[in-house]
Amino acid sequence: MARLFLLLSAFAGFTGVALGAFAAHGLRSRLTPEYLTVFQTGVHYQLIHALALFGVALLALHAPGRLVSLAGGGFALGILLFSGSLYLLTLSGIGKLGIITPFGGLAFLAGWLCLGLAAWRLVAR
Repeated sequence: MARLFLLLSAFAGFTGVALGAFAAHGLRSRLTPEYLTVFQTGVHYQLIHALALFGVALLALHAPGRLVSLAGGGFALGILLFSGSLYLLTLSGIGKLGIITPFGGLAFLAGWLCLGLAAWRLVAR
């Protein structure tokens, strides 16, 4: 699982930087300031959780377990649902896509909860 989470982290980080640059240089004249802010929120959360996936990958090497895997899955799903729905909403203008965003937020929260529980259960070595 560590390899998978490291690959997901790298992909999320790479695409997060690319999407942030795209927003700053390619979308500034095409989106309203409000939609540009929404897009940048998606990028922000994606990049934060790319780093979280990196941490999960490292933890999976040293203390693998179900909770660690669930944390990584929650972060990856959160990026897809939260950030992805914000990107689609701003680029398509379909406001109903915002219905998906809170499910991504819940996935992020579940990932952090699982990571916290995994930390709680760690045995001092």
